[in-house]
Amino acid sequence: MQSPVSTGPASAGALFRHLRHDLPAGVVVFLVALPLCLGIALASGVPLLAGIVSGVVGGLVVAALSGSQLSVSGPAAGLVVIVVNAIATLGSFEAFLAAVVLAGALQWLFGRLRAGDLGACFPSSVIKGMLAAIGLLLIIKQLPVAFGFASTPQLLQAVPDDSQALDAMAAVLDSVTEGAVLVAGGALLILFAWELPAVRRLPVLGRLPGALLAVLWGVGCQALLRSVAPAEALVAHQLVSLPEVTGWDSLLSQLASPDWSALSNPQIYTVALTLAVVASLETLLSLEATDRLDPLKRVAPPNRELQAQGIGNIVAGLLGGLPITAVIVRSSANIQAGARTRLSAMLHGVLLLASVLLLVELLRWIPLAALAAVLLHTGWKLAKPAVVMAAWRQGAAGFVPFAVTVAGILATDLLMGIGLGLATSLLFLIHASTRGALSMTSRGQAHLLQLSKDVSFFNKARLREHLERVQPGHSLIIDGARCSFIDRDIREALDDFVAHARQRHIGVELRSMPPVAPEGPSRPRRGWRGEAAVQSA
Repeated sequence: MQSPVSTGPASAGALFRHLRHDLPAGVVVFLVALPLCLGIALASGVPLLAGIVSGVVGGLVVAALSGSQLSVSGPAAGLVVIVVNAIATLGSFEAFLAAVVLAGALQWLFGRLRAGDLGACFPSSVIKGMLAAIGLLLIIKQLPVAFGFASTPQLLQAVPDDSQALDAMAAVLDSVTEGAVLVAGGALLILFAWELPAVRRLPVLGRLPGALLAVLWGVGCQALLRSVAPAEALVAHQLVSLPEVTGWDSLLSQLASPDWSALSNPQIYTVALTLAVVASLETLLSLEATDRLDPLKRVAPPNRELQAQGIGNIVAGLLGGLPITAVIVRSSANIQAGARTRLSAMLHGVLLLASVLLLVELLRWIPLAALAAVLLHTGWKLAKPAVVMAAWRQGAAGFVPFAVTVAGILATDLLMGIGLGLATSLLFLIHASTRGALSMTSRGQAHLLQLSKDVSFFNKARLREHLERVQPGHSLIIDGARCSFIDRDIREALDDFVAHARQRHIGVELRSMPPVAPEGPSRPRRGWRGEAAVQSA
């Protein structure tokens, strides 16, 4: 069995020890990240290079400082709405960059204050629901690309406004590009075939990641179509597109700089705090999910991750990039490609930088349908039926938060869906903590109230129901032998009942009552007043 790789600082020799795994994985992550960086920048309404800058910083800066071996950082689709609204609020992209720098400083401070430990408080059902929802979103968003459309809006444009269902389907089918279907279909076959044990045992091919071969298949199909049937070849919007950069001077001239005069605008601090909190939450959840997907089951230090993300966002803001988070889509692609250490993420950053300097013409041969196939396969692995069935077998307490998280993310956004899933998990936790804490046994006019475990204010309504059964002339024994904690609200309710029991001619006996909750941090715990007291009717 292969021993886990340390998450701490490593020597150069240790970093390159798994080069045969990390190099192809870095290439795959680069090929997945490139269109995502460009697409997120386009959706955010900022220069396309801003997305590439964030990807480079996420690979070279964050990966180098992070304690995670497999997490990949870069611009996140979950921040697009915040970015668009923030730029509109602050008035310019340059002012927004100043907010990104401030957000990075706050994230670094969060890490120093050990706020990253909050990420471990999220239940596994919510994290698995987040992964499944992201997988479904990948499938939904990448299916149009696999059929030759640039995006879902372009697919909808092929449907006449007044068309019926069958007519709409026919219109979409008429607009499908056969070359894109060939590329995506062949790439998916390769990806699924490379999971078969027989294929993975092949001497040479079995060691290559299926995602890399899927992309090479797409390039080969495009080259063949151009030479044999040019009319059927994919067109510009169906291929990877990069802005023109002729060298370092050209690259630097196209980068925006922060507008520090925006610091006089009070709204910039609200934007910075919002970015810092949202980006930190997404990072912690993605880090938790990445640790669960890690085949070596390594656990990354979350506070160190927040500090690394903070420094990365400071650098990204200074260089004109979008805000950065750890991104589960790229991280899961990294894991599926066979990465072992952070070197794969760093290599993907190097390749992103090289792509805008040296490889523009070569990258334009890559069909987006091949990249869509890689993402479709990743989405399938995150949301396949086996994942749903595993959640179902955990019972209602595991499946309902899982399903609520998935539905919430699909219906709203990532953070809202996670919040709904977390709230659902808390409801089940409250239900579990209150069930069986109190039990009443009655024989005629004699009653035994047993406190079976920790009793909190959540049990107050049930306690009142039990006490109402004790009528004048009855006797009640309250037994706390199996209880270790009583909340102050419960204590007050029992005190009130005991205090009025004599007036109601009710006999009360207290047995083995535990100490009550302390009323303040400086007050010592004390026993139950009237311990073992008996009040006769």
